[in-house]
Amino acid sequence: MTTTTSNTPTKQALLPEGWPRPKGYANGVAASGRMVFVAGMIGWDGQGVFHTDDFAGQVRQALQNVVDVLAAGGAKPEHIVRMTWYVTSKKEYLAAGREVGQAYKEVIGSFDIAMTAVEVADLIEDRAKVEIECTAVVP
Repeated sequence: MTTTTSNTPTKQALLPEGWPRPKGYANGVAASGRMVFVAGMIGWDGQGVFHTDDFAGQVRQALQNVVDVLAAGGAKPEHIVRMTWYVTSKKEYLAAGREVGQAYKEVIGSFDIAMTAVEVADLIEDRAKVEIECTAVVP
């Protein structure tokens, strides 16, 4: 898919011939424009306060934090081309799949984004269960 409007960058999801379309992400993305890099966002608010220890709740807040930082850089969720998720529990991530998917659709949308998820032993903030970083390309 290639899009070129004033609100989205030239962006193409990359799918090698014969490969099945991945569910919920793209294998790769080619894009052109001004790049915006968002550091790892965790599930606390802008003042550094956690409001929940629920995995999906922390994902929702981390995604909202991503959107807020993007906005400060003149970017929107549809400009995201790459996202990396660090989770402290693969089991908790998979168990919350439906709620995580719902939060993702409501906060980010359903855009072609190259994504990676990695289980890590721990994050710097003790209460954090997920950390999400991304790269956006603004036209």
